[in-house]
Amino acid sequence: MSIEKIVVLEDDLIVRKNLENQLRQRRYDVASAATIAEAQEFLNRDNFDLLFLDVRLPDGDGTDLLKSLQARPQKPLVVMTTGFGSIESAVECMKNGAFDYLIKPFSAEQIEVVLKKASEFTQLLRVNRFLSQDSEDTGYELLGQSAAMKNLRQLVRKVGRTLATVLIQGESGTGKELVARALYRESPRANAPFIRVNCAAIPENLIESEFFGHEKGAFTGAVNKREGRFELAHGGTILLDEISEISPNVQAKLLRVLQERELERVGGTRTIKVDVRVIATTNRNLEQSVQRKEFREDLFFRLNVVPIHVPPLRERKEDVTFLAEEFMRRFGRKHGIRVQGLSESARRALLEHDWPGNVRELQNVIERAVILCGDGGVLEPEDLGLPGMAPPAEPAPATGATAVPAAEGGALAALAEIEKRHILAVLEHCKGNRTQAAKVLNISPRTLRNKLHEYQRSGN
Repeated sequence: MSIEKIVVLEDDLIVRKNLENQLRQRRYDVASAATIAEAQEFLNRDNFDLLFLDVRLPDGDGTDLLKSLQARPQKPLVVMTTGFGSIESAVECMKNGAFDYLIKPFSAEQIEVVLKKASEFTQLLRVNRFLSQDSEDTGYELLGQSAAMKNLRQLVRKVGRTLATVLIQGESGTGKELVARALYRESPRANAPFIRVNCAAIPENLIESEFFGHEKGAFTGAVNKREGRFELAHGGTILLDEISEISPNVQAKLLRVLQERELERVGGTRTIKVDVRVIATTNRNLEQSVQRKEFREDLFFRLNVVPIHVPPLRERKEDVTFLAEEFMRRFGRKHGIRVQGLSESARRALLEHDWPGNVRELQNVIERAVILCGDGGVLEPEDLGLPGMAPPAEPAPATGATAVPAAEGGALAALAEIEKRHILAVLEHCKGNRTQAAKVLNISPRTLRNKLHEYQRSGN
């Protein structure tokens, strides 16, 4: 519930009581005031979500209170009410920060519309604030040409269109979060919030507050009420990343949320209904964790409605070079480096590696290789830096005078011909690694590339 606490500031007793009754019937906490002074006591004592503010009051003008509220870091949305409405008055109130403007007498339907708008607006603000603090690069879509990846994409499309709870299991680096985001994009709630909780990154003593929120004063440092991630995800999807890391105590409370779709904030007594789709990921075998009594069996069954397994990269080796080439193009654009491609020896090295870190490891290896290869180069095994890979050998320096090469027929070769032969010899010594050859020749990779293109055009 995005709107919970409301102040009604209205000097007309009948109007005030009618509005109070409407709000209390909808289970809002309502504070009632007839003067600005009384309302300020409430506002100074607690944080409120919404304020119905009359324009004309016995001890001042409601617009003055509206203006003063804008300087507060924690301020309610303000709905101005008046029996003497005018376009000029409405425009002035909106300029000064009012959320809405109602002319008395207003109907119950009008109040319902205002409450719905205010609740949606408040949740949007809170979700956006959370996303701006927690945003991160989500990586890439589900790439791969193997049968395993084609089956995975097909399963995601089928399951994504439902609201079923999904448990995604797989080794670290396989792309479990990408699968979760793909499920979200395919779902009927693709335009609703998508809230991620990294259970492994939150300290155990804080994770309950992160999940369910807390009330003001619930513990030391809780200076304001805070909505938890489940409330932020209301109407949308929540991703519980590395769910196996939460403590048994939080597991029990999470089970209740999944069963009853309701929660209580830390330090609170109000029961809050939530409507969220739950997707969980783990790099552990949860069935084994259940057998070892490390994870609740009933929670496992609640999460494992639709299980999805993300295969490790070593089980789909046919995707390795495809992914490497795709990452090479993307990192080339990112760093402004044009890479010509992968050498055959680099391809063999990629296929022979076991990839314990899966796609994430491959991604990091290719980014490093693109940077080391340099503009115009071809990725070689030495650029990949895989374990057990021998560093590139430097050509042996000349130790004595070298005879001047001769052209055909015994005539002395032209300087350009000598340069060409030397460049090709160095390139051959470096096994085609243009970046390494350019270093030996003490020229830029771009210059070397231009020279080679020139030789190709001349047909030599």
